[in-house]
Amino acid sequence: MLVEVKNNRLHIALVGNPNSGKSSLFNCLTGLNQKVGNFPGVTVDKKTGSSQISPSQTAEIIDLPGSYSLYPKRMDEWVTYKVLLGQDREMRADVIVAVADASNLKRNLLFCTQLIDLKVPVVIALTMMDMAKRKGIKIDIPALERELGVPVVAVNPLKNKGIPELKKAIALTAQQAYKVPARDFIDNKSFAADAINELKQDFPELSDYTAIHYLINHESFVLSGKEQELIESIEVKNNFNPTKTQAEEILQRYSRIRQIMQQAVSEPDPLQKSLFTERLDNIFLHRRWGYLILLAVLFLLFQSVFWLAQHPMDWIELGFAKLSGTLSASLPDNRWTDLLINGVIAGLSGILVFVPQIMILFGLITLLEDTGYMARISFLSDRLMRAVGLNGKSVMPMISGFACAVPAIMSARNIENRKERLLTILITPLMSCSARLPVYTILISLVIPQGYLLGFLSIQGLVMMGLYLLGLIMALIVSYVAKWFIRIKEKSFFILELPTYRSPRWNNILPTMLNKAKIFVFDAGKIIMIISLVLWALSSFGPGNTMHNISERYEQLKAQPGANIELLDKEYQTEKLESSYAGIIGKSMEPAIRPLGYDWKIGIALVTSFAAREVFVGTMATLYSVGDDDDGSLLLKEKMKAAVRPDGSPVFSLATGLSLMIFYVFAMQCMSTLAVVKRETRSWKWPVFQLVYMTALAYLMSWVVYQLFK
Repeated sequence: MLVEVKNNRLHIALVGNPNSGKSSLFNCLTGLNQKVGNFPGVTVDKKTGSSQISPSQTAEIIDLPGSYSLYPKRMDEWVTYKVLLGQDREMRADVIVAVADASNLKRNLLFCTQLIDLKVPVVIALTMMDMAKRKGIKIDIPALERELGVPVVAVNPLKNKGIPELKKAIALTAQQAYKVPARDFIDNKSFAADAINELKQDFPELSDYTAIHYLINHESFVLSGKEQELIESIEVKNNFNPTKTQAEEILQRYSRIRQIMQQAVSEPDPLQKSLFTERLDNIFLHRRWGYLILLAVLFLLFQSVFWLAQHPMDWIELGFAKLSGTLSASLPDNRWTDLLINGVIAGLSGILVFVPQIMILFGLITLLEDTGYMARISFLSDRLMRAVGLNGKSVMPMISGFACAVPAIMSARNIENRKERLLTILITPLMSCSARLPVYTILISLVIPQGYLLGFLSIQGLVMMGLYLLGLIMALIVSYVAKWFIRIKEKSFFILELPTYRSPRWNNILPTMLNKAKIFVFDAGKIIMIISLVLWALSSFGPGNTMHNISERYEQLKAQPGANIELLDKEYQTEKLESSYAGIIGKSMEPAIRPLGYDWKIGIALVTSFAAREVFVGTMATLYSVGDDDDGSLLLKEKMKAAVRPDGSPVFSLATGLSLMIFYVFAMQCMSTLAVVKRETRSWKWPVFQLVYMTALAYLMSWVVYQLFK
């Protein structure tokens, strides 16, 4: 889309305030002709699509990130800003379609009038007309069009109403049938006349209002060094004050917007009508009940991700298990088959098994956003989050991290402040995700006795809850400490609009779920596959002829009369893993992990579970020669309970079990998370830092626990 016009294709930028119906209009205009990617250099989703505007003209449409004004604060707002100001080298717009919420027109007109003052072709698409009608708001569209000086079209993307009229207005605007209003909505010269006039002598193509933005944000524009110095000198010479200029502009603009509203909009007296939203907020934002409702909503969200995702995840795992079994039975037993089954297919399984959680989590979050409750969650939790260097918008990624850190980290994008977004990303993996659950379950059953406190509180259940709370508390502590060391100087704003409550846009949920899944599979999945293949190689190969000699020896043992083939196969797999590079790493780790109470077998499990924490159970099953049958879990517990050290003491004592649980609470053993952190931060610096600090924290805390209980 927004590149120079080729093959008579029109390039349209779709912009508007968040929650204004922009995405619904984009889906309506483009249908299935959509592509999802990333803007160059930033982790902001880029949705583009094609649409037939007229019988002879096709348009490329880009859905730019939502913005409240032309004064950007978030990373995604900067993307929109640079495109609209012509400062993106790869994207240019022939026509801007500004989507405005008719039920909240005054706020939306701020952005619309700013766009018009840029002197670019603009069409206004009015959405939410039905909601405006329910509020008693009447809009005279011809009068509004006359006051703004640009085409205004009422649309309802959900019912496909007004779309032909919008396309016609876009086509006519592109053909310059509508003249750009000559008069600005504000008097720029009243507060920056000298600076604007001097700047326009060197940049005569700029409008007065565009010149103001050059003066305010030229450091972020694509300009030569000489041009930057020139603008800087104009600022100094004329004592140009960006903050004062912005404040004066907003005051003048809202003054003009009030006049427009008087001419074109009829609103009911707000004192005579108590809105439904206000009545609900009296409950949801109540000092006491508001927090109880919030906890209930978060509990249901957390549980729903488990309940709804469990069966799809089981089906995916079962499907890959059957595929692996079928291929294993039909393909020759050689190294290439092993690579395909235990390398490629195992890697794909590790990627795709996360997809149900990602889709369901983002679907539920979209549902909360559409209904208007998401903003209330951030508002209620802001005080606690701000005390540790975060803000209210950090709470949803953190809570989502209890299900899976991968989509949780992706959802941190809506945090405007870079430092707070980075802190949220760095601490979210400390939330105990669902992958830790199998590890917690088997270790608790090994070292924590079954029993009840007060006759009804399960001791094992309390330990499990304590592990989850421990991760949350440590995350807040780490954030509080880290905020003093991350030197990103950027003002923190928690300016939050509380939108009206409304029914969700159901047709917007599925595309969002599919887009998030696609981003994860095709971006983070590449790195996951590479690491999976590396782990396969470490587990399959050993130095010299070691693996070949082991194989030959077991073939001879199997050939002996009365040999127990099944038992020999299990022992062969155990010795093979022990002698592989992964096994060598485990044994080489033993001196380092012995102070935590671990032996070399646990060391191997720590290495292999880096692919996914739940691999710990499978690795221990292989090491203790336990088959993967229906009773494998029970047999594994018995074998692990019976395991002893050379001195006769049990391997899995209370001290070792607790130490291992604590290690898994804090350790960064998830390559999927590291891959997503790298993608979100656009650097290996932060995932490496995350790996180092979480491993060090896990080691220290595990050592303390082992020393206390041994």
